[in-house]
Amino acid sequence: MASSSANKRRVLLFLAAVFVLFASPAASARRRPVRLRLYMQDIVGGPGQTAVLLVKGPGPENPSMHPGNHFGDTVAVDDLLTEGLSVDSAAAGRAQGTYMTSSMTRPVFVVSVTLRLTSGPYNGSTLVVAGRDDTSEPVRELAVVGGTGRLRMASGYVLWSTARVVSPLHAVLELDVHASVPVVPRTAAATKAAAMLASDF
Repeated sequence: MASSSANKRRVLLFLAAVFVLFASPAASARRRPVRLRLYMQDIVGGPGQTAVLLVKGPGPENPSMHPGNHFGDTVAVDDLLTEGLSVDSAAAGRAQGTYMTSSMTRPVFVVSVTLRLTSGPYNGSTLVVAGRDDTSEPVRELAVVGGTGRLRMASGYVLWSTARVVSPLHAVLELDVHASVPVVPRTAAATKAAAMLASDF
């Protein structure tokens, strides 16, 4: 009799956990905004270089850019991210990835970088940014296409602009991040409890 009572209690607990999981699907659709302002120190030569030419493009020279820039040029970056304009500002992380000259006539790059954050509430998390960077425009919009850690499943956009040209070899880009991440539902414990209860049957 006691065994039957215990089984009934397990069934009720299991059904309650399932109800919590599926009773409010709207909650799982909620998203939390993420706002960040970062500065990317892109140094293509000299002391402190963080960007190197990976592939010399076989295409024609781009007439809208400095001599020596060709269609298809691909650069790998491991740029410092800072909290302020100066390279000596507090470090916020690294921007790691590539950009490629993708227009034969305009100063346009296709960018694919992962922003690895090393300070603040998102320390250890990453944002993945990709898109078209037309440097002739004052502000460009690139997409946030993913993330990890506390920024897992991030989506949104980055307002990308050239904030300062320190020298011909050093440009500072401002990254104004407008993104969101899913709100983690408070049903994780219920999921675990349901699994544990199910294993008893």
